[in-house]
Amino acid sequence: MSPAAPFPAGFLWGAATSAYQIEGFPLAGGAGPSIWHRFAHTPGRVARGETGDLACDHYHRYLDDVAIMADLGLDSYRFSVAWGRVLPEGRGAVNQQGLDFYARLVDALLERGIRPMATLYHWDLPAALHDRGGWLNPDSPRWFADYAEVLFRALDDRVPFWITVNEPWVVAVLGYLEGQLAPGHRDLFETPRVAHHLLLAHAQAVAAYRSLGRHQIGIAVNLEPQHPESPSAADLEATNRRDAFINRWFLDPLRLGRYPEELASIFGLAWPDFPETDLERLRDSGDFIGVNYYARGLVRAAPDAPPLCAARVSPPDAELTAMGWEVYPRGLTQTLLWLKERYANPPLYITENGAAFADPPPRAGRVEDPRRVAYLRSHIAAAAAAIAQDVDLRGYFAWSLLDNFEWAEGYDKRFGLVQVDPRDQTRVPKASARFYREVIASRGAAAMPDWAPRGDAR
Repeated sequence: MSPAAPFPAGFLWGAATSAYQIEGFPLAGGAGPSIWHRFAHTPGRVARGETGDLACDHYHRYLDDVAIMADLGLDSYRFSVAWGRVLPEGRGAVNQQGLDFYARLVDALLERGIRPMATLYHWDLPAALHDRGGWLNPDSPRWFADYAEVLFRALDDRVPFWITVNEPWVVAVLGYLEGQLAPGHRDLFETPRVAHHLLLAHAQAVAAYRSLGRHQIGIAVNLEPQHPESPSAADLEATNRRDAFINRWFLDPLRLGRYPEELASIFGLAWPDFPETDLERLRDSGDFIGVNYYARGLVRAAPDAPPLCAARVSPPDAELTAMGWEVYPRGLTQTLLWLKERYANPPLYITENGAAFADPPPRAGRVEDPRRVAYLRSHIAAAAAAIAQDVDLRGYFAWSLLDNFEWAEGYDKRFGLVQVDPRDQTRVPKASARFYREVIASRGAAAMPDWAPRGDAR
């Protein structure tokens, strides 16, 4: 591969969003409420009391947003389906009006030559299912597979890429252990059971897809290389625990058919004895792994912070994003190489990568965000470095297309390539959007050192 063509032919360039973060109007058209609708409307849960009631009003403005995608030259767009729009009770009767919204979105993308990548679950469980136990209910994998079948039957003729669950670690840990996100539980015993049911939900949806679908299906996981803060035995052991807890918890069952042995000691009596038959069902389910990468973990032993007894810290003088995450592009290369080595070089897509910064207001119709441009440039180059070492990387999706509702942070943390004014919904592409357009037009070369534009770059 020549320096002028650092990415292979057919490599997908895209951007990503999720339903509750951008759609707005979560109860419109017969939709049922989700756990995120409830959570955001619970005082004290979200910064400044903000909710996803309006978000980016993508529900009404999706054609405008698809036009922005086309202007960027996106090959693909990753979005999520709000389960409660399609099945208001989570099960049973289909809400055709909700399903039709996604059919119109898919058709609009295809008309612009943009391939859809649909995520089935990005954290917004129907509230009606939560009232039946949610992800703690042993029936939840079947509920999810039934929901997935509805989408496969309706859209698989037009959707070439499917993702089952986005970041199951976040759902289990931040939703059920730490209580930072919906549904806001704090229960050590619930956490591994929720995680296991999410994995079974993925596997059952993949099994359903094998009988109904004709394209590709995978899962998206948040990953970060873990580095010890010091060479002390305590820090090294804490780093290994955190690696098992974040990176291996969900991938080892799916690729190796077993859970990391460290989890039993981390959870102690809260760790269940999962049936071998369950682990057999999990193994080798899915066609690809979606990688959501934002930063590395620099780890210090923290004996007073059970159950992990490990803390993530920031190195002195590190550049941090508005989320407090270290900018560490080398970690993306390390993560991709680790996946190649541990799991026999599976097909990979970077399904999320981006950074939140405090952007200035528009001036003369422009938003300058040089730190985000630098972040994207360095991380795209890091992806190219992994490809040069024979990693089977097939696509890159920037997070996010739009400034949006950033969960418990509300609207203050801005990840978008496009600035969205929450007052009047004005969209203004940032300098990072212009840069990303150049990257796509040059098939990645614009992110590489010493690149200069050519008239035939596209």
